[in-house]
Order: sequence, then structure tokens, then C-alpha cells
Amino acid sequence: MVTLGVALLLAAGLFVAKICQRFHLPSVTGYILAGMLLGPSGFDIINKQSIGSNLDHFTHIALMLISFGIGEHVELKKLREHVRSVAWIGVCEAICAFFFVAVAVFVTVHFTGVDIEGWQLRDHLAISLLLGAVGLATAPAATLLVIREVKASGTFTATLLAIIAIDNGLAIMIFGFAISIAHHIMGQAGEAFYLVVFNGFVDIFQSLLLGIFTGILLDVVLRKLKSQGEMMTGGLALLLLCSELAQYLNLSSLLAGMAAGVILVNRAERDVRIFRALNSFEPPIYVLFFTLAGTHLDIKALGAAGILGTIYFLARIGGKINGVALGARIGKAPQAVLRYLGFGLVPQAGVAIGLIFLISSDPALTEYASIITPVVLTGVLLSELIGPLAVRFAVTSAGEAHKLNEEKDREENGLSTKKHDLHLRSADGVQILPWTWEKLSPQIPSKGVVVFGAAHHTTVGGLARFATIFANFYRCLPMALRIVKPGTVSPPRLFQEELEETASMGYPLVTEVVPDPSVASGLVAGVEYNAAKMVVLGYPLHGTVSSFHEILEAVAGNVGCPVVVVRFFGELHTERILVPVVSLEDLEEVYPVVMALDLIGEHQVGLLYLLQSGEPDTVMQAKEAEVAQWLSEKEHKVNLSVKVVATDARVQAVLDESAGYDLVVMGATRTQVIKKFFFGSLADTVSKKLQKTMLIVYMPNRH
Repeated sequence: MVTLGVALLLAAGLFVAKICQRFHLPSVTGYILAGMLLGPSGFDIINKQSIGSNLDHFTHIALMLISFGIGEHVELKKLREHVRSVAWIGVCEAICAFFFVAVAVFVTVHFTGVDIEGWQLRDHLAISLLLGAVGLATAPAATLLVIREVKASGTFTATLLAIIAIDNGLAIMIFGFAISIAHHIMGQAGEAFYLVVFNGFVDIFQSLLLGIFTGILLDVVLRKLKSQGEMMTGGLALLLLCSELAQYLNLSSLLAGMAAGVILVNRAERDVRIFRALNSFEPPIYVLFFTLAGTHLDIKALGAAGILGTIYFLARIGGKINGVALGARIGKAPQAVLRYLGFGLVPQAGVAIGLIFLISSDPALTEYASIITPVVLTGVLLSELIGPLAVRFAVTSAGEAHKLNEEKDREENGLSTKKHDLHLRSADGVQILPWTWEKLSPQIPSKGVVVFGAAHHTTVGGLARFATIFANFYRCLPMALRIVKPGTVSPPRLFQEELEETASMGYPLVTEVVPDPSVASGLVAGVEYNAAKMVVLGYPLHGTVSSFHEILEAVAGNVGCPVVVVRFFGELHTERILVPVVSLEDLEEVYPVVMALDLIGEHQVGLLYLLQSGEPDTVMQAKEAEVAQWLSEKEHKVNLSVKVVATDARVQAVLDESAGYDLVVMGATRTQVIKKFFFGSLADTVSKKLQKTMLIVYMPNRH
């Protein structure tokens, strides 16, 4: 049942998160909603009866990873630049958030009767202090995600990240005091109050000491490890040992984890590979963590707690915003920080949920957990819905959302980012700039033809250009082929745009009209009858031709010459050419196309050789030497810059590398449909995502 529970939590969390992303909501909201669906509020599949506490260890792992990740963003050198303002803001917003939440909760509980029957004044005080402490925490993951998405950077962003790190550190520390004070209020601590406070400081000091020791040990061990897998395994082992030792000694594992991260990131060597290594391990743990949190949210049990959760949420925001404003004035922070930084602290998730789990696991506080858990999760749900929007508003208002600024420029021209991409793929976005290279010299008599066909006036000039370039290479002439239904009268000025394009390049144009009810069979007949050296086809513009793939399959499968498909995107440029390959056979097939392009003038050509991940440097160097040897044996040499990369994701590697190029040339497999269905086509997949003009080469007789 536990394995089934894990599978359901992961699958449901991912599924609902993808739905939330459609509505521009954060993934964590989807995870919590998925947990609610699986828990008592929904289908009641995941509950205490079905899995008990068998998944609690995932919670402890997630808490340690979250706290360790917070430490990565506490770089002391950066904090020194704004130490006065950061210190004042951190202290003031923490005190105000604690005070606002504690007072609001106490007033609500004490004077409205929102509590459990039999509660006394001491219970009201205890739950107010605990909720006030939890209210301090923010969600670094949600904030960082927004910052990365909008490419935010600058003084405001650096200050925001520093405050978040300090904020969660203070939350963990004050939470420790709140727990001790709650025990004291309930009469379960026989010590005097000053001893409770003193012991709280001792616990915090010991937790920090444990974290510092773990951080130093991590640094020593990681120097001896090289592969990412070894680092992830060794680092996770030490962090989990730290967590278990902290629990055994009744210390704060969250504070220890954060201290370990701070030590590691501030070492002189600053080796942060462990953070990157753990990134690949974190996603499923986080999904389990948040979906499990959602299962604890029972809507039936919310009742008045839902009202209290809303009050908790509003009081927390009020405390954050007012505390930042107060601290910024005292610390003389920039005006943007004073006005907007409080909105960047609205998100709340991971640490807060971790704190309520700690409350739930304390036998003395179990009674309070029945109210605190739904209250905090209600606040978390609201903050995760509103928080990312608040962070985006903050960094945008501060003028540091660079990606949004670029998008705003586009929107001022009437286009959003998505519409801008569609625009550059459409008839209105594709532009064939006039020919600026020197005129070419055709061979007369020619050695044949390069055939091209087009169905859209926007791209016909570009197809004529590529056909002429390839005709120049094969020492033949470009030929425009139009397929018309039998009995159709040809329109006036047919082939006019093609004639003008080839003439501007110095070439005559051969034309032919083929009467045939089928475009595919007409193309095959025209190509075979004229013994064409190559066929050039244009990929349809958005929404113009739905049966293009059927035509392509029919033509590529029945002609004996190469077929080149051109997918246009925006302005047509060919000066910088990228050639991704996975083997020398791939390079052999696309090399004539590259030579043809390079023959018309000097080009920058880059070869991207894709290897599977994990290949050692010796293999990569051997591949570079192999490509160099292959090129040296060619009669017609193209000056290629060779880059060999070992990658887990070929498509993404091509997309990333293409940023510095105008045109991408790739080979595609001519194969049976069923084989293509199972094994796919790299070139076809790239063509759907690439935001560059692309040539896809289908060579004959490829197996």
C-alpha cells in the first residue's frame, strides 16, 4: 500500500501541477490540491489508516533539502554591501510579522470562540505564539522560481534574496523559542522562564554548531568526489545523518541544514556542485512533501479554522509589508526596497509546512496541531495563489524584471511572447530579404535541375533562393514546379516571384506546370521525369496545409534524389550555420548542403556533435580528432568549428546551441512509419521547437 501511495502522490501531484501551470499558477499549488483530492477532503485514498506514518521519512528528507538550499543564498560578502539595511529590514519584518499574526490570532480565538472546547487562556496564548512563529517563514522556492522566470537581477533582487534567507533563519530560531514558551505556558516545563529562554539559545547554538561541522565535513568529502552521482550520494548521506543526529539530540534539523549550506557557499573554494547535484534528486521528494501536506488539509475540519486561516494570511502580509517599510526607513534603504520588497515576502510554503509537521510530531502539542495545521495550510494555499503574482509585481515595479521588460516592448507593438513566436512562423512574420551576395554564374549547358515547389507566395522567393544555391553547387538550373488539377487555367504572371528571385541571383529559371489531382504524385512525376538532382519543399506556414507530412512521406519515399525541407522563421539569414549530428553518417548526408551554402560566400559554420551523457573526456577528444580527419579527406573543404558535447537531452542541446546561429541544417531519417513512431526523429522534434530557419535533409536509400 505504501508503494501504491507513493505512486499515486507523485502521479496526481504532477498531473494537477501541470493543470495549474496552464492557469499560470505555481506547481506547489497543484501539489497541495492533488493531496487534498487524495486525502480526506477528496477520495480519501491517502489517510492515516491506509499509510499511517510510513511516508514521514520523505518529509524529513524534504525539510533538510529545503533548509540546506536556503543556506546557498546567504553569501556573506554580498550581505556586507547592504548589511545595515538588510539587518534592520530582517529584524523589523520578523518582529512585525510575529506580532501581527500572534495578536490577530489571539483576538480571534479569545473573543470569537474559534477554538476547541475546554481551551483556556493559556491555550489561546500558546497557539497564538506558535502561529506567530510559523508566520515568519517565507517560500524561497516560489520566489526564486519567479525571479528566474523574469530574469530579475539588481540591488532590489539581491536584497530580497538576502532577506528571505535571513527571514527563514529567524523563523526557525523564533520557532524554537515559541515551542519552549508554549511548553512553559502549558506547565510542562518545570524550569523558570529565563531558563527556558537560555536553553532556547543553547539549542540554537548547538544546532548551528552541528550544521557548521556538517558543512565543513561536506566540503572535505566533496573534494574527493568527482562525478555528480557520487556527490549527490555522499552529500545526501551526510545531510540525512545531520538531520537524524539533530532529532536525536532534540535540536533543530532545519537550522543545522541551513548552517551547513551557509558554510559551504562561503568557503574560499566555493564549491557549490553539491547544490546542483541535489537538484536532480529534489523534484520527486518535493512533490511527495507537498502532496502529503495537502492530504492533511481536511476541508470538513476547516470550518472556523478556514476563517482563522484567512485572518492569519492577511495579518502575516500586513506584518511583512509594514515591517519592511519600518526597517527600510531605519536602515536608509533605497526607495524601491521600502515600497515593494514586502510584496516579495508574501509566498509561504516549504519551511512553514515543515514547522507545522514539527508541531504535529510533538506529543505535547498534538491538540494544537488540529487547529494549526488547517490554519497554516489555508494561509499557504492563499499565499501560493497570490504570492508569485506579488513577487512578480515587486521585481517589475522595482524595474529589475528584464524578461518582462522585453515582453512589454513586444506587447507595446501588439504582440505577447507566444503570439510573437507564432507571428514569426506565419506569413506576416516570415521575411525574405533581398539577395545581397554577389551574383552567381550559371553553367550553360546545365547538368540537370534542382526542383522546388511552393504553395504560398510568402515563401516561394525563399525556396527559389535555396534551390538556386543548390543548383549552383550541382552545376545545374533551378526549376519551379507547380501542380494543378487537370483542366485548371493557370493564373497570369505565374512564376513571377520565382523568376525575379533567381534573376537577382544571376540565374535563369526553368518552369513547368504538371496537371495532376494529387500534389504528391505530381511532384514525384515531375522530379523523376526531369531527373532532378534535388527537391526543395517549403514547410507550410501556420495553418496553411494540413496534409504536408503525407506529401513529404510520398515524395521522399519515391524519388531517388535528396529532399530538403525548409522551415522558415522570421527574417531569412544564412550567414551563421549550425549543423547538429549524432554520427559521421549524419555529417556525410548533410555535408553537400553545407558545402552548397558555403560556396556562395564566406559563412560561419558550427558542427555540434552530440554524444550520450557520461562519455569521458578522452572519447570526446577522440571524436574531435575523428571529425578533423574526416574533413581533411574531403575534396571540397568547409571551415567548420567543431563542438563535441555529451548530453542527456539532445533536443535541448540543439536549441541551446542554436542561439548564436541564423540557420540550422539537420538530416532526417527516411524510414517506415511504424519505426518512426517508436524511435522518433530528432530533426522533426527540433523543427517544432526551434526558433530559427531550418533545413531538414532527407537522403535517399538511408537505412
